Amino acid sequence: MVKIPVRQYFALIARYLQPQRRRVVWMALCLLGSIGLQLLNPQVLAEFVDTVTGENTRYPILSIAVLYIAAAGGGQILNVVTTYLASQVGWAATNALRSDLAGHILGLDLAFHKSHTPGELIERVDGDVSLLNKFFSQFTLLFGGNVLLMFGIVVAVSMENLVAGGAALLFALVALAVILRLRQVAVPYLAAHRQLSAEFYGFVGEHLTGREDVKANGARGWMMRRLLLHYQNWLLAFHRMRLAGTLVWGSSMAIFVFGNVIALAIGAWLYYRGDISLGTVFLLYSYFSQLSRPMEQIQEQVEQLQQADASIARIRSLLDTQSALEDVGTSPVPAGAFDIGFSNVSFRYEDSEADPSGAWTIDELDIHLAAGETIGLLGRTGSGKSTLARLLLRLYDPQLGAIRFNGVDLREMPVSELRQRVGLVTQDVQIFQASVRENITFFDRSVSDSVITEALEMLGLGDWLHSLPHGLNTQLGAEGRGLSAGEAQLLAFARVFLKDPGLVILDEASSRLDPETESLIERAVERLMHGRTGVIIAHRLATVQRVDTILIMEAGRVVEHGRLAALASDPGSRFAQLLKVGLEDVLV
Repeated sequence: MVKIPVRQYFALIARYLQPQRRRVVWMALCLLGSIGLQLLNPQVLAEFVDTVTGENTRYPILSIAVLYIAAAGGGQILNVVTTYLASQVGWAATNALRSDLAGHILGLDLAFHKSHTPGELIERVDGDVSLLNKFFSQFTLLFGGNVLLMFGIVVAVSMENLVAGGAALLFALVALAVILRLRQVAVPYLAAHRQLSAEFYGFVGEHLTGREDVKANGARGWMMRRLLLHYQNWLLAFHRMRLAGTLVWGSSMAIFVFGNVIALAIGAWLYYRGDISLGTVFLLYSYFSQLSRPMEQIQEQVEQLQQADASIARIRSLLDTQSALEDVGTSPVPAGAFDIGFSNVSFRYEDSEADPSGAWTIDELDIHLAAGETIGLLGRTGSGKSTLARLLLRLYDPQLGAIRFNGVDLREMPVSELRQRVGLVTQDVQIFQASVRENITFFDRSVSDSVITEALEMLGLGDWLHSLPHGLNTQLGAEGRGLSAGEAQLLAFARVFLKDPGLVILDEASSRLDPETESLIERAVERLMHGRTGVIIAHRLATVQRVDTILIMEAGRVVEHGRLAALASDPGSRFAQLLKVGLEDVLV
């Protein structure tokens, strides 16, 4: 476990507490008031004891009682206000951190997301950050406040008796040093527990997403065995974490008991010598007992610091993870349809799982597609078709060569602007639990209903829209529940049409549709492609009939490229042979 430098704690605190400095100031003032009242209470009780025993008659008992009640009540009020402010500060700070983490994760490249499950990332964004709530809201103030309270107690005891004050100072220093020395004992176990927690949620999220395949293929038993294994590992890590925490807690309790013994011994010795009154004995005991309270809270802060060590290390690691795609381009993305050029482009996936052989997924691709033309991309599974689409969206960068739109390298354009000008429709459409309108606009409220309706009408989807029970306000279920595959595709086409992209990529978008729905989709595609450059990845003959050129790939290399009409009329071309035997029978 890497130890977190102290400066990283303060850097994190400064960054997320700066916007809430007013609340933090009020927290500090309330905390100082509470400390003052805690130091006052033993003095009041000592006066009460001396008054009752007749050793002191300076103040009436009733006045002492009223003062004690006022001090105790005031302390409780200040504690309530401090707790409320701390809660507000903690939530605001952690929510800001969650937003930053989520934005950072969304900005990372596709290779990162393929190596981390959604459940694991959710645990990072929510689980780790939740552990920092008290760290943000209370750690600095409470730690500093409790140290200040300990110092105040030592001063107050010293004012009563220097011997007792020296003993209190020595005890406080030794006890604090021992507690702080124990800080790192539980950190590795906390980190291991958090990591197993992330792996567990990643496993659950992944298998709940694939629940239909799990049920259909009889894999429920295997999944439950894996789940049990996760539980076993998680439980073992939990016991180790609790054992380490108990060791720290038990050590602190022994220190507190020892402090009380010291207070009673010194008080009795001074009392029998006649140096102090019985009320002062009670005062010394109260102060020594009170000395254990800030130490207990410091111990809690140490435990939070231990959790913060593990969580901040994981959060810091995530924030330090940089996208493999450098987003430093400043060239404007061209308007209108794109002229696309692949100049000796070669690409392979870096992770061994995606490409165990290490071979090029795209190998020396050198083609050109004129603006406004549509290319049909054919090839068997694994030939590199979908990878080519990902390169056009700049989800990956090629290791060799360059891809250019209108002569400008994609790496010279801002990634966000580039992706706004490229539309992608796949066979798997993500539908959110929201209205049709929100699903089409991706929750952009600036798009008016009239613009959406006009776009749907232009795509030939007016009848579909009118068939919905509440029109654009029709609520859709999670994962597209209540929609057919064809209706989900219609939503995807509407999304792309509203973007008005210069390039449209269809990645086997109609491979799962019935003929009637496919006919409707084909009309929508015709409208969508008008005036735009298009890339259509397909297995079916009907899908490539409208394209201008054909590109056939095998093992990442181009085996045939030419105009559709020319290839179709050439009996010796591969495309002509595919037409003869049927694309669906060959390209699988």
